[in-house]
Amino acid sequence: MKVDKEAIKTVAKNKKAYHEFHILETMEAGLVLQGTEVKSIRAGLANLSDAYARVDDGKLVLHGMEISPYSHGNYMNHEPKRPRTLLMHRREILRLMVKTHQKGLTLIPVALYFKRGLAKIELGLAQGKKLYDKREDLKKKDVRRDLARAMERKYR
Repeated sequence: MKVDKEAIKTVAKNKKAYHEFHILETMEAGLVLQGTEVKSIRAGLANLSDAYARVDDGKLVLHGMEISPYSHGNYMNHEPKRPRTLLMHRREILRLMVKTHQKGLTLIPVALYFKRGLAKIELGLAQGKKLYDKREDLKKKDVRRDLARAMERKYR
């Protein structure tokens, strides 16, 4: 009997990232977490909306991600907004460091999920959108929504 090795359970998505940034490329990174953080993430208590990643002293660190304290935790509960180390190969970290420093790009977490029981985060190499880009995206979204409504009415 063959079991799906790529069983992925998405816990949190950063919808704001696609509105605020052009996501040029995405990559996967592991997270260094404490026990109560894993339990809180499994309960869906993670928030990626204001988070970003950067290279500090040769390490990839995630800042601003909030993981609410675990409800059944004791005095050993974690701090909600502490910086968390991300796990990637050194070569990939150096490549990201060069891109973020030279081209002015940002690393934004796009999704948080469990893959084969391990917490993973999908990082997007992002470039900030201008206001007119955001307006254009909203117009396209409205047009798609109106078309879908019209098609739905037509085929009733």
